[in-house]
Amino acid sequence: SVRLAVSPGLHGIGLALCERLLTEDTQLRLCLACRNMQRAEAARSALLTSHTGAHVDLLQLDVGSVESVLDAAEVVKSRYNRIDFLYLNAGIMPNPQVDIRAFFKGLFSRNVINMFATAEGLLTQQDRLNSDGLQEVFATNLFGHFVLIRELEPLLCQTGHTSRVVWTSSSNARRSAFSIDDIQHRKGTEPYSSSKYASDMLSVALNRRMNGQGLFSSVVCPGLVMTNLTYGILPSSFWTLIMPIMWLIRIFTNTFTLTPYNGAEALHWLFLQKPESLDPRAKYHSLTSGLGTNYTKPRQMDIDGETADVLFSKLLELEKVVRRKLCERNADNEAHQRYLSEIE
Repeated sequence: SVRLAVSPGLHGIGLALCERLLTEDTQLRLCLACRNMQRAEAARSALLTSHTGAHVDLLQLDVGSVESVLDAAEVVKSRYNRIDFLYLNAGIMPNPQVDIRAFFKGLFSRNVINMFATAEGLLTQQDRLNSDGLQEVFATNLFGHFVLIRELEPLLCQTGHTSRVVWTSSSNARRSAFSIDDIQHRKGTEPYSSSKYASDMLSVALNRRMNGQGLFSSVVCPGLVMTNLTYGILPSSFWTLIMPIMWLIRIFTNTFTLTPYNGAEALHWLFLQKPESLDPRAKYHSLTSGLGTNYTKPRQMDIDGETADVLFSKLLELEKVVRRKLCERNADNEAHQRYLSEIE
């Protein structure tokens, strides 16, 4: 039977994943969900050039907007009867600030590999509120995906059928950056790290709640990959300067995957596994050996199951609040439109 994979987020790793999935399964039907439809059209054209006859649909989706998520979910439910794979690749890191002094200090220390792998002590971001009144990084990297999963439950949870949700996380996901009392990270300076740790937690909570209904959630870490998000952290001239050093370091570490194709290794590997055989509390890492061999390795996540359940409950409550505000806003807009039509 034809399997359906829905993939929000078409940065380098997302597109590389789609290429690898179509090579693996020529009958697979792909739905590319993207905020920028021009980029989505370009990605579709590239995929159809290398995979003529492939089934590639497009969907407009901005996971940073609850209204966009709800609209997109309605389109998906009208188009398809079920979803086999939901890949959650979309993510933002706005206005990253790098501590240059700490960077150069780390570059010539024993800690250089860990510094590049996790950006610990290096990276902060300036967050802001979005149109829903939520912190933008939290909304885009976590909450929008949560609402999407909730909306697509009828297509993901079906009797006698298993489905997969796969999160693209990060080695920058750290417990120390996250607070259960401040899930949106309003008071901190590491919203990206907080949101990625929260998505790891949400994956654990989904497995605790949904495995019995046939939905299985997994988390991957692509390693250090050079994508638009990575290049946005430092000036391009800086990357040109240090890339030879990074290729040299790669000989001594397996986390420097560097290319989107290599970074998609764990995503591709998970596509081939039976969901019941996977560890619900592991993060699956894309790794590349010094000789260029790609492989996948699971590592246990530093997550407390009960705290993950608390996060899930808080997200449910926040979803109610945001939906109510959205209904009120739409009602106000309709009333305003009626008023305008009456005075014309």
